[in-house]
Amino acid sequence: MTTSSKGPAPALMFQGTGSDVGKSLLVAGLCRAYANRGLKVRPFKPQNMSNNAAVTSDGGEIGRAQALQALAARVPLTVHMNPVLLKPQSEIGAQVIVQGKIAGAAKARDYYNWKPKLMAGVLESFEIIRSDVDLVLIEGAGSPAEVNLRESDIANMGFAEAADVPVVLIGDIDRGGVIAQIVGTHAVISNADRQHLAGFIVNKFRGDPSLFDDGLKIIAEKTGIPSLGLVPYFKGANVLPKEDAMALDNRAPSTSSGDIVIAVPRLPRISNFDDLDPLMAETDVRVEIVEMGTPIPADAHVVLMPGSKATLADLAALRETGWDIDILAHYRRGGLIVGLCGGYQMLGRTLSDPDGIEGPPSQAEGLGLLDVDTLMGGNKSLVEVTGVEHLTSEAVQGYEMHIGKTTGADTARPWITLMGDRPDGAMSKDGRVMAAYMHGVFASDAFRHAFLTRIRDGRSGDTDYNMRVDEALNGLANHLEKHMDLDALLAMAR
Repeated sequence: MTTSSKGPAPALMFQGTGSDVGKSLLVAGLCRAYANRGLKVRPFKPQNMSNNAAVTSDGGEIGRAQALQALAARVPLTVHMNPVLLKPQSEIGAQVIVQGKIAGAAKARDYYNWKPKLMAGVLESFEIIRSDVDLVLIEGAGSPAEVNLRESDIANMGFAEAADVPVVLIGDIDRGGVIAQIVGTHAVISNADRQHLAGFIVNKFRGDPSLFDDGLKIIAEKTGIPSLGLVPYFKGANVLPKEDAMALDNRAPSTSSGDIVIAVPRLPRISNFDDLDPLMAETDVRVEIVEMGTPIPADAHVVLMPGSKATLADLAALRETGWDIDILAHYRRGGLIVGLCGGYQMLGRTLSDPDGIEGPPSQAEGLGLLDVDTLMGGNKSLVEVTGVEHLTSEAVQGYEMHIGKTTGADTARPWITLMGDRPDGAMSKDGRVMAAYMHGVFASDAFRHAFLTRIRDGRSGDTDYNMRVDEALNGLANHLEKHMDLDALLAMAR
């Protein structure tokens, strides 16, 4: 039964001892667990850094992790779930998204000076999120142990202090030294920040949990805060969309039969690579993420060019590592080539960025596999879309998230026609090169099955991707109900 509160909802924040300790996944699982209990739950993350983003129903963009958490909570996406999103464009700089819209670009040192001005918008979004719900679950970013960045912090303890919310600290036992992770974090933060700590969680445990009973006691004794759970590693996590490219470093080897091989060049600034998740879910598909310096496998049926946050820079990197030669050889052998968003732009004849939107003003020749040219500029397109894919005549849905306009002869053969008779993308005359701006196209089950059947007739794969994700979220929720004290967590929220 829903027990919607009147006035601001209670909230609880989850911070980690470091990046990739499982904060995003735990918050997603808790969103589903409390939603299954009948509570109206919303996720919130003050500041995120990721090139994996999602389009919201109110016409902006947020980090992919918050989109998954909203799906888990069964609520629509809104820009206020992630009011500050940083999208890295270089080793030292990022595009800054504020409440869903581009606010500018900043180098790391410059952004440090931005942060005090951003706190007001973060708190405004938080108040919007916590209205007319029962519970808000907040995810921190990085770690509060980075005390050198505490001044002007908006992502961890700076936000907890400003919003007056309790904090649960998460440690990752899988990477080792979890006692030092949690006790060390507790030791280096200030006395004032320690007052916000309400408990700790040890995540990603493997083996006999009784062997860590003394470890939990030691942490509790040295920090003075209680254990709220020893959470075993959740095997179903591989089904769920990942937040950022770090997940590509930690991915498990493919266990598929490999009857259909799809090669994906891992561009330095790859973005929205969750486009690949539905293909990875198919039992007869092997998605090969090809690392820089490694040739694209000659046995690939498809080369899929993914999205990029800095298309011209990634195009230069692609040439530097020799992938342009591999891709053209793949085409000459009769292989298929698919481009999504930035990958679409790279497949054309030329790509121009005269205003320096993604970096220094520049122009480059593309791979020349499509007779199109791209000019960067104009407003960023952020919209959910539906349409029909022309090779299979199947319905597709997804979203656009791009800057730039692509024109040329091959756009007369669009890969997809969107609702309203609006063409998207282009195809080569022989139909072996196809590309579009639509992200998420492979999540449409009927299209994905038909597309793969064209490659290998008689295949039996028929994964229902969205159902698989939903089942994984329910499995994660049940996992957390079993291994965490959700009643105690709920009682701590304020």
